[in-house]
Amino acid sequence: MKSGIHPDYRYVVFQDTSSGDSFLTRSTIETTETTTWTDGQEYPLAKVEISAFTHPFFTGQMKIVDTAGRVERFERRYGRRRKSAAAPAPEAAGDEAAPADAADES
Repeated sequence: MKSGIHPDYRYVVFQDTSSGDSFLTRSTIETTETTTWTDGQEYPLAKVEISAFTHPFFTGQMKIVDTAGRVERFERRYGRRRKSAAAPAPEAAGDEAAPADAADES
């Protein structure tokens, strides 16, 4: 292996922010925070939103996570446009009815 090109592979504590559970494993992730583990040593801390402690596949419970406000952002962008585009214009409805009436009188 070439020296100086590989990331540092070390023990890291991953903490699930929604449940507070933590686990210690090895990783190359870069972190700025540290924490003290149960063995008394200090390790880098990586915070994650979903882990095996809270993922629906492992827990069997459905949980909706929308931390970035994606639904609200979608509604702001497309919700009003869809409502205004869905309503037909009154002039268009009157124009379509006129030729049909003229064909019936002939």
